[in-house]
Amino acid sequence: MGGEPAGRGATVTDRATASAVRAPRLAFRHTGLRFPDGTVALDDVELEVLDGEFVALIGPSGCGKSTLLRIASGLLAASSGEVLCDRAGLGYVFQDPTLLPWRTVQKNVELFAELHGVPRGERAQRARQALEMVGLTGAERKFPKALSGGMRSRVSLARSLILHPNLFLFDEPFAAVDEITRERLNDEIISLFGMERFAAAFVTHSITEACYLASRVVVMTRSPGRVHAVVEVPFGYPRTPEVRFDSGFVEITKHVSALLREGNEMSGRP
Repeated sequence: MGGEPAGRGATVTDRATASAVRAPRLAFRHTGLRFPDGTVALDDVELEVLDGEFVALIGPSGCGKSTLLRIASGLLAASSGEVLCDRAGLGYVFQDPTLLPWRTVQKNVELFAELHGVPRGERAQRARQALEMVGLTGAERKFPKALSGGMRSRVSLARSLILHPNLFLFDEPFAAVDEITRERLNDEIISLFGMERFAAAFVTHSITEACYLASRVVVMTRSPGRVHAVVEVPFGYPRTPEVRFDSGFVEITKHVSALLREGNEMSGRP
């Protein structure tokens, strides 16, 4: 997949204009994406993320999970269908933390607030608060080259938190760290979700991560991507690390694994 999408026929509706009281923060209605070379990346995707809901997306490589987030954010335009997204209150955490090497941790976290015109004193205070939330108090004056992979991921998270987003898009943010660090970062996400109660769409290849974080796990088919199944996770928040060893949790991961294998064997087209 590559290049710009061939069509711009999708309707994008800002959350501020939505009249329904319980309108979702993010919704895809029969959304599709076809590239100029004819490649169909997504086909007839139906998906919602409501206020205060954490949704994980999992599926085979190349099925369009990250592409959905790019469409939601406006970085790509869908070819068909309708997209509703709260872009005014959007936080986006990428797989690569993309920190500016010449700026300190403090200044990297301030970046988005600076771009939004937040006054210097206020954005500095917000940055300190965000760094405290992700456990990086004391690292304000360090530069990215001095940080571990997990610390860089925390800085990226804090940078988005500074604007108090209503909707968070997470594109495999912890894929590059080791398993122990990933689990710790997952615990921090759970804690932040409990405090901020944002809506979240979280792309991952880890079944355990998806089931641990999410209230719903969306399993996609292989390319062209389409929703194959949705699994409800019946554990409330906050969740503790011990949940991962609960027999019910193990059964859910097995179920998602089986659905993932099914999705990998079928095309997104009916």
